[in-house]
Amino acid sequence: MKNIWKIIVVLLLVSAVAAVVVLKRAENQSSRPQKTASDSNNSLVMAVEAVEPKKLPRLVDLGADKCIPCKMMIPVLEELSTEYKGKLQVIFYDVWKNPAYGRQYGIRVIPTQIFLDPSGKELFRHEGFFSKEDILAKWKKFGFDFSGNK
Repeated sequence: MKNIWKIIVVLLLVSAVAAVVVLKRAENQSSRPQKTASDSNNSLVMAVEAVEPKKLPRLVDLGADKCIPCKMMIPVLEELSTEYKGKLQVIFYDVWKNPAYGRQYGIRVIPTQIFLDPSGKELFRHEGFFSKEDILAKWKKFGFDFSGNK
């Protein structure tokens, strides 16, 4: 019986996050993605911009700094950004602070991870928490094996 309550609570939390994303999206229909001061303070975005001229595969994570599953993604994203600097571009956008990114990428829930090849073509997207191991396995499936290139 306890497992049923846990499932119900998780479903309610996911529904609440989805509702907030939809409301924020509707509220800010006219704004366009622009770099903000909070974006440039984000270490993941800053690390990415240093390697942006070189065409790299990109992992774009759309979330919010106050969302619990999104907070769980931050260490994963930071590890990927550090370990594969110069080989993989890792970008985080806070869609509660700048909802235009959510509209730009057409997300439904947060966090959402979008895998883009070096030309910018979307290869895959995932909704919810995604472990480092699963992310690397997905990249490998698309022909990007970073494991031997640390």
